Amino acid sequence: MFRLLPIVLLAVLANSRAARSHRHGHHDHDQVPLADINDFTKSNGDGSTWLEKYGKQIDQPFTGPLSFSHLPYSRCLEDESAEFDIAVLGMPFDTAVTYRPGARFGPYAIRSGSRRQRETRGYTLSWHNNPYELGSKIMDCGDVPVSPFDNALAVDQMEVAYSTLLARSVASNDSSGSSSVTQRFSKDGKQHPRIVSLGGDHTIVLPILRSLNKVYGPVSVIHFDAHLDTWPAYPGTSTDQSRVTHGTFFYLANEEGLMTNTSIHAGIRCKLTGMADIENDVSVGFQLISTDDIDDHGVAAIIKRIRDRVGDSPVYLSLDIDVIDPGLAPATGTPEAGGWTTREVKRIIRGLAGLNFVGADIVEVSPAYDNAEITGIAAADIVHDFLSMLLSSAPPAPHSMWGPAKDEL
Repeated sequence: MFRLLPIVLLAVLANSRAARSHRHGHHDHDQVPLADINDFTKSNGDGSTWLEKYGKQIDQPFTGPLSFSHLPYSRCLEDESAEFDIAVLGMPFDTAVTYRPGARFGPYAIRSGSRRQRETRGYTLSWHNNPYELGSKIMDCGDVPVSPFDNALAVDQMEVAYSTLLARSVASNDSSGSSSVTQRFSKDGKQHPRIVSLGGDHTIVLPILRSLNKVYGPVSVIHFDAHLDTWPAYPGTSTDQSRVTHGTFFYLANEEGLMTNTSIHAGIRCKLTGMADIENDVSVGFQLISTDDIDDHGVAAIIKRIRDRVGDSPVYLSLDIDVIDPGLAPATGTPEAGGWTTREVKRIIRGLAGLNFVGADIVEVSPAYDNAEITGIAAADIVHDFLSMLLSSAPPAPHSMWGPAKDEL
């Protein structure tokens, strides 16, 4: 008797399915039966090629070559015909870190985090614009083939690469608006492309500032970071090359006269040896905004402090992802608890639009320490903000609350 139970149960289930099928009938949203595929093909082209039947080969957010936001990609260092107004350039260097390595994979992680972004869906409510529709040509120029074996060679490679792209003719040749900034401050009186660099550890800023100095002279730096990065040297330093680290590059840049005396940190919260570190920081040319200042004074005061500090000088913005709290961006080499939120950082960046930016970077993304790609996604979104920032003449006005207010009672 019990052996018959499975057979009886299967018969009941089959009858139930048949009854449901009879009850619901055939609907338009049902899949096309295989027998009808030939009729579908006849009414939609002969299907001999993909283009005839389905049109262009459009990359999905999760498919296609890995370029930032699916931008046009070129190996610009070797393709001298490539012209652009803004280049996205990877610098996969991480052999000057003091704690956790891995930022050589940062450019990959940031590009991967940008897969859901694209030119055709680039408009944001916070910026009131789509940076890809503002008349500038933006291109992903790939990565600098940086040596992982010789830091002196790697630093030179990054400087030569950056200088090569800075010397390239711009694509739009527009002397109005934000693009006129480079012409206004350049030594040769010409427009120059601007570069958004993807690090890499923070050492990449030293060769970048060397390159910028050839075109613009000393620049002011807006530095988002948990750490000062103005220390003279680390204990055990015995050679000139060992002085070059991701915590000393600003000190070296000041020695070389690459910065003005009007630079500023934002988001500092690291441990110090004492006030001597702050005195040294001031001598390098920086003022300081701590992480706690956002609670004591608010976002608007921080924006004003930064804008007042750099004034009308040419400005370079460098953002270490560890300015964001590691609970929101864990994939970094030297995490410090108690950082700003991603939203706060994005809000401050919007408030800086209209300054005389000649370039920007985001660094220290180390995806081996990430969780569900949250750091790469945050970094990619900040790069999108950089593009709007570079191409906007003023901060966006706050929008009114959406929809009319009404009494629900």
